[in-house]
Order: sequence, then structure tokens, then C-alpha cells
Amino acid sequence: MTALSGLVLADAGEAADLAAFLGRLIHYDRAAAVRLQVGGGAVAVFGRPPSFDVLAVRTSRLAGADAGGAGAGASAGAGDLDVTVSAGELLEGIDESTGAVAVPGAVTGPPWAGVLPPRGGWRQVPGLPGPDAMRAAVAAAVAEFRARDEALAPEDRTRAARDRIGREIWSRTLGETELPLRAVHAAQSLGFLRPARRADADPAAVALLAAGGWLRLRTPYGSIAVRRAGLGVLSVAPV
Repeated sequence: MTALSGLVLADAGEAADLAAFLGRLIHYDRAAAVRLQVGGGAVAVFGRPPSFDVLAVRTSRLAGADAGGAGAGASAGAGDLDVTVSAGELLEGIDESTGAVAVPGAVTGPPWAGVLPPRGGWRQVPGLPGPDAMRAAVAAAVAEFRARDEALAPEDRTRAARDRIGREIWSRTLGETELPLRAVHAAQSLGFLRPARRADADPAAVALLAAGGWLRLRTPYGSIAVRRAGLGVLSVAPV
């Protein structure tokens, strides 16, 4: 498929992180599509792993970008690109050694791709536990799911019964916030809650934000966004 444009990320680390994110999305859906938005010196990649019913966002700096915007060498013909593409083809187009990214041709986007969180207007919401506490909450929820699933009689261990248990567990909110546990589980599973490895990955960068009907769990490695009213049918088997 003919590439629409080429992007050059700021460094090999940005390329590796984007590749890892795409690989995790494909793990949950081999036919996954992602929406790319380029502007302000960065590329934001949105995906929706079906097991969690959330939107995941990975933002990568472009080469030549500074705090004021995109540098002249940030992309080749990309402009302010906004396109939905195959996650698998985008992954294949990443050269981790150089940071170059070949953007594949556009595909017909899934319905979620037309309903993204707002770009601005976010405010921080208090009450979010620290990363260690969030990881512990996910581990406890997974353990509870498995224990309750194993307690079912063999004839009762149906998909509907397991979904009911999972829906109850993963719809619970985290601490005193409105953030559903499924959003924290998604952040953990997609590598967004891993321990910081870079000096600029300050734990204080982990925050809960709100804008309109959306909540966003922001971490140094990516964000998980969820609509307060929910995004549709929830698949809840542990992963």
C-alpha cells in the first residue's frame, strides 16, 4: 500500500515505545486500526483494545520539535496529518534504528475513531492513588476474578456468567475517583504504568484529568481515556 507520508521521531527510544504500544494493541486485535494526529511537534496514536473498552493514546515527539512546536524536519509531507490506518502496517513501517516511520494508506475507520477525547480543557482531578497502589488494585481485581471464576460449578462457567463477574469487578471505581478499574487495568496491560526509566519520567506526571464527559489517566508512557457514561458493551475476561 502506498505510504501517505513519512514521519521521523525524536529518537530511537520514541520509536521503540511506539512499536511496543502497537504490538500490544495487535495482541488484543490482530486487525486493529489506529488513528494518527500530527501537530505541535508530536504524533498522537489512538487505539481501542477491545478487552478493556477504553481509548489508549501514545504520543511521540517528532524530530526537530521543541516546546514551541514542530521543527522543520519533523516530517516529510505530513503537515497536520489526521488519518486512520492499520496498526499492523504502521508497526511494519517503523525503523527503530533511525526513528523513521512510514505512514501507510488510510483505511475505513471503526466507529470509535470518530469520537475522540477533546484536545484541550483538561483539569486535574484529585484523589488518584500512586502507581504502586494502582498496580496493586489491578492485581487484587485479577485475583478476585480468578477465585470467583474457579468457584463456579462447571455447568455454570459460561461466558455470560464470567462476563457478569468481570463487569462487576472492572466497573468498580478506583479509590475516591470516578475512574473505572478497567482503565487502570488497560494502562497496566499496555505498559503505561511501568516504573519510570527516564529522568524526565517523573512519577508526578501520573495524574487523573477530566474534560467534559471524559476522564483521562495520564502517565509518562501514554494515556487511557474513558467516557464517564461508558463506551459500549464491555468485554471483561482477565488478560
